[in-house]
Amino acid sequence: MRRLPPLTAIEAFVQVARLGSVKAAAEELALSSPALSRRVQALERFIGKQLFERRHQAMKLNAEGERLLGLIAPALDSMSDAIEGMTSGVELLRLRLGTPALFATQRLLPHLGALRAMHPQLHLDIDTGGHGMSRLGDGLDAAIVLARDIDTLLYGRRLDRNRIRLVAARHLVEGPQAITRPEQLDGMTVMVHRDMADSFEIWRDALGLPAIEPVAVDLFDSGSLLLEAAAQGVGIAFMLDSHVVPEDDPRIATLFEPVVKSPYSYWFVCRPRALEQRPVKLFHDWMIGTIELES
Repeated sequence: MRRLPPLTAIEAFVQVARLGSVKAAAEELALSSPALSRRVQALERFIGKQLFERRHQAMKLNAEGERLLGLIAPALDSMSDAIEGMTSGVELLRLRLGTPALFATQRLLPHLGALRAMHPQLHLDIDTGGHGMSRLGDGLDAAIVLARDIDTLLYGRRLDRNRIRLVAARHLVEGPQAITRPEQLDGMTVMVHRDMADSFEIWRDALGLPAIEPVAVDLFDSGSLLLEAAAQGVGIAFMLDSHVVPEDDPRIATLFEPVVKSPYSYWFVCRPRALEQRPVKLFHDWMIGTIELES
């Protein structure tokens, strides 16, 4: 049997490839950055080829690295499936699902009772840690992500289409000092989700108002935190019209009617072969049916 490189070196390579950063991959594997770099270098020496374009703050796969990842990803998925099959109960079907916390709160959890009634053997491990697409096959079976489009190597199903919704503290929406014109956002703080970082610019350009300049554009990695920050009057949140503004929260309201189309949507994503796994297929088919009933 031909000698293989250490599995730890392969694991390090995959994590850096998926996260694009030695620091992020090292944190994921509980290693120091130098230790993780040594593992990647050991794999490159074993293969005899460079696998990454090394930049100051990031590492990007080169053509050889892309080829290697494409070749070994199915084998890693098979190993993950085998371990899962050995450790799971015969009757229990478990899905490891990545999802943004706000989507889980507003659009997933309210329907889980119906899912459980339809498929009582199916259980979900829900992960809101982010990096959903990069962790498929490496901790996640499937994910719900916010994105413009999906990598062609993945299976993706768009779950909605949206307009850009502006959310603000109610005192900014009502009363004698209410904001009634987009121009009044000039010099204010704008808040956006990091996965939709250019939402403000898209909205401003669509309205033909290039002169509007916020004092700052603050990035959040959580839609729930965005809503709370808006309620607290921290700034104007740029979200999607599928994000529900709680009617029972007197602190918060929609600012203007959503009229500008957003290029961002929620997507269901997984590796193509993952759809052959029964937990993924059951959840996928149920979710698509549920979303279509909502729309």
